[in-house]
Amino acid sequence: MQPARRRGFVDNALMSERTIPIVDHRYASSVPRVPAQAPAAGGLLTDRLGRSLHDLRISITDRCNFRCRYCMPREIFDGNYEFLRHSDLLSFEEIERLARVFVGLGVRKLRLTGGEPLLRRGVEDLVAMLAAIRSDDGEPIELTMTTNASLLARKAAALKAAGLHRVTVSLDAIDDALFRRINDADFHVSAVLDGIAAAQAAGLNPVKVNMVVQRGVNDHQIEPMVEHFRGSGAVLRFIEFMDVGNTNGWRMDQVLPSAEVVARIAARHALHALQPAAPGETAERWALDDGSLEFGAISSVTQPFCRDCNRARLSMEGKLYLCLFASHGHDVRALLRGDAQQGVAAVDDDALRAALALVWGERDDRYSELRGLAPHGAEERRVEMSYIGG
Repeated sequence: MQPARRRGFVDNALMSERTIPIVDHRYASSVPRVPAQAPAAGGLLTDRLGRSLHDLRISITDRCNFRCRYCMPREIFDGNYEFLRHSDLLSFEEIERLARVFVGLGVRKLRLTGGEPLLRRGVEDLVAMLAAIRSDDGEPIELTMTTNASLLARKAAALKAAGLHRVTVSLDAIDDALFRRINDADFHVSAVLDGIAAAQAAGLNPVKVNMVVQRGVNDHQIEPMVEHFRGSGAVLRFIEFMDVGNTNGWRMDQVLPSAEVVARIAARHALHALQPAAPGETAERWALDDGSLEFGAISSVTQPFCRDCNRARLSMEGKLYLCLFASHGHDVRALLRGDAQQGVAAVDDDALRAALALVWGERDDRYSELRGLAPHGAEERRVEMSYIGG
């Protein structure tokens, strides 16, 4: 099925002529069923595989000003694709309401993503709303953001003041010419580094720097990235090239296993393994023996971590996905607003909580563990990374 075209809407004063629209994907979705009773407050919510719910990743915009090939290749996401209408996006109030209900179900970490989240006008206001949420025992929630840093230098101080705790920055090469080819928007490394410096100065620490490693594309940048960020206070993370969505031309022979990444670094630096910082952490953590750098390796292709996955993802238009590689979403927006066409009435927070608990309780996703087992051509169309966030 081809994605539907939609009339555009511009809601961001910071947009420039480089901002490129992302397609509105009409992925399969259904409205969650509302059971008669919500789970007891404070009870441990688990899915069918015994995994608890801890992280909620919230995409707040369907736009990005980069055209990275592994996420939004320009020949697929071209000028014919149009933005979602503003009315289709979840409002800040709706996002805050959902986040608050999710916190009541056990979520303790919220991450804002996109697209590029800093393109959403007034994002600082949303950060302030989310930063005010408290758990049932009165504790604050960890609040983070993933960004390409294109606007971070001018936004970092305001984000910190609003209550953001830290940021993760995507940077796939330290070589400027290569980075400009990868982002396909002629955006310079120096501007990303300025954003990282501004985030550190504002106190959004530790800044994490994510590099998606592709064999034959940027794997020669592993050591230069290590050398650049040694002593900087930033944490590097090397991510295996993943088959998210259906448009990035993923091939297994382009995956550089994390074990090889670590081996390349170990060939030049003495290092040691670190203990996981939190349950369900995706990165295997390492540090150079001289203390100058911590780095992580995320191995969702070669060493799947499905059995510990404690994350849910919410799209900018209110569809809930339980796996980064999902092909089916849960239309939560219909419960927030009601949907006459689907015969759904808007629900109160208790009913919303009960519906979300049921969705998580029936979860059995473990795509990475099952990768390659489905007959060729039998897989459903999966959501794109640009739509669901990383």
